[in-house]
Amino acid sequence: MTILKPKDVADRLGITTRTLQTWDRKGIFKAKRSPTNRRFYTEDQINQYLSKNSLSSNKKQVAYARVSTSGQKDDLKDQLSYIRQYANAQGIVLDEEISDIGSGLNYKRQKWNNLLDEVMNNKIDKIYITYKDRFIRFGYDWFENLCKKHGTEIIVLNNIDTSPDKELVDDLISIIHVFSCRLYGLRKYKKKIRGEYLNDDQDTSS
Repeated sequence: MTILKPKDVADRLGITTRTLQTWDRKGIFKAKRSPTNRRFYTEDQINQYLSKNSLSSNKKQVAYARVSTSGQKDDLKDQLSYIRQYANAQGIVLDEEISDIGSGLNYKRQKWNNLLDEVMNNKIDKIYITYKDRFIRFGYDWFENLCKKHGTEIIVLNNIDTSPDKELVDDLISIIHVFSCRLYGLRKYKKKIRGEYLNDDQDTSS
C-alpha cells in the first residue's frame, strides 16, 4: 500500500493542501490518520476519488472566462480565481481553464469555438462560468440547449461583478452601428432605384 503525503495528493489533484484539509473536514475526500493523528492518503483512495467524480473518463470539467479587451486581463484572472474557489469548495478538480479575449457578440472566437467543438464531440462534462454573458452576450439559451444535447452542463455562478457595464454599453453601440450602416445602405439603394426609375420615365417620354 503506497502512502502519500497531503502535499503530494494536492499536487496530483491540482489543488492546495488547505483545500485538501477543507475537503477532509467536509467529508468530500476524507484523509486517513496515522497513530500520531497526521493526515495521509493511499493510491487506492485517489483512484476511487477520481473514479467517483468521473475524472478518469474523457469528459472534462472546464472553467471558461472571457473579457472584451486585452486591457481587462486582471478581470480574466478574477473570473478564473472565483471559479477555482467554487470548484475547490465543491471538491471538483478542473481539467482545463480557458481565458478568452473578445466581444460577447463575436461568434468567431477561436477558443470558444474550440470549446464548442469539444462539446459536440461529447468530451465536456461541465463548463463553469461566472455569468451568462461571459459565455455569449445574446442567445445564451440556444447554446445551453446545444450543450445539453451533448451531455454538457453549463454551471453559471451568477457573479454579476464579473460582468462590466462598459462591455454591455460597447456591445449595444456596436449593434446600433451595424444597423445604422444597414439603414444607410438601404437608403442609398432606394435612391439609386428611384434615380433609375426616373431615368427610365424620361427615356420613355422622349
